[in-house]
Amino acid sequence: MTTVPINEAQVRLVELIHKLNPGEEVIITENNLPVARLVSTVQPAARRQLGTMRGTVLYMAADFDGPLEDFKEYMQ
Repeated sequence: MTTVPINEAQVRLVELIHKLNPGEEVIITENNLPVARLVSTVQPAARRQLGTMRGTVLYMAADFDGPLEDFKEYMQ
């Protein structure tokens, strides 16, 4: 969390907005009291949980990794 005085925020507003990372916020102060909060609307990408699909494959053909008929001429 970054704190910026209001007079500095007026001058650097565009820069503050473009440097704002997802989930980050900038507190704008006047006379050392918080008066506004600048927050990024872009949400950070959700992290994928590994292993959540474990056990969902119920059937797999015996030749699932065999060559496809469509590519037979390329495999010779």
